[in-house]
Amino acid sequence: MTTAPAPVPTPAATDPSGGAGLRTATPFPRRGVRSLRRLGGSWLATVPLLLFFLVGFGLPAVAILIGAFTTSGDAESGAGQFTTANLTDSVQGAYRTALWSSVKLSALTALLATVIGLPVAQAVVTSRFRALREAVLTASGVLANFGGLPLAFAFVATLGNAGEITQLFGLTEHGWSLYSFTGLTVVYLYFLVPLMVLTVTPALDGLRVQWREAAQNNRATGFQYWRYVALPILFPSLLGGFVLLFGSAFAAYATAAAMVGATVPLISRSIADALSGNVLVGQGNLALALSLDMILVAVLVMAVYLPLQRRSARWLS
Repeated sequence: MTTAPAPVPTPAATDPSGGAGLRTATPFPRRGVRSLRRLGGSWLATVPLLLFFLVGFGLPAVAILIGAFTTSGDAESGAGQFTTANLTDSVQGAYRTALWSSVKLSALTALLATVIGLPVAQAVVTSRFRALREAVLTASGVLANFGGLPLAFAFVATLGNAGEITQLFGLTEHGWSLYSFTGLTVVYLYFLVPLMVLTVTPALDGLRVQWREAAQNNRATGFQYWRYVALPILFPSLLGGFVLLFGSAFAAYATAAAMVGATVPLISRSIADALSGNVLVGQGNLALALSLDMILVAVLVMAVYLPLQRRSARWLS
């Protein structure tokens, strides 16, 4: 009994590109098509977000950039002409004082809120009572969004010149004034500390128990653990929280305007005065130049934060 020899495949059958016979499809083109479809679907899903970013941030940024380098409509030299006078004026005189005052206030309040918010968040994370954690985080979410005129009224009623706490402890006799740089710092901490608690809590949850146990096995104290292990890992997250707090304080307007007015010069207040013409008429483009200064300050702060955030993500992931 003899067995028939196995048929030898013809070139047309083995050639993926085809030939005289039928073409045989390989899995690679189908896999590539599926990958392209998934990629196209993911990009399609981000279109609403990209459109929102373009309309909400891109177009205003372009308008600010163009307006900062052009003359206003009622200028003597004509409207729409290229000029650098707006940027020059925005960093001189009272405007420079307001910009520097805003930077100092924002940096100080952000730093204090970071220092105060970290131990508070650590106490919440390590607490054995789940109800306490939920209560503190819920209250932080409410207080972090409490600002504007209601916040100013609350502090005027309690720590103002005729406030309840001021009268009860005689704070005015000791030099206390709510309508000053120090008073504004206290008011800003009211909503910045809860915001810091919300920001740093996820980073504290990312610290692994094994790291503390390894430090204890090597006879490290609690201070040494935080100094050499925890804080270096948390530093980018803390810096990110500091940037967020700095931006919140830097852009705040309603609370300071209602409480201190022009007593404490702030860049946000200067922009409002330029737009409304309280000081000089026709300073709308100068207000855009002041807004551009604020954007440049925010970009410089973010340039420091982003590289460190990537480094922290490798440890906390």
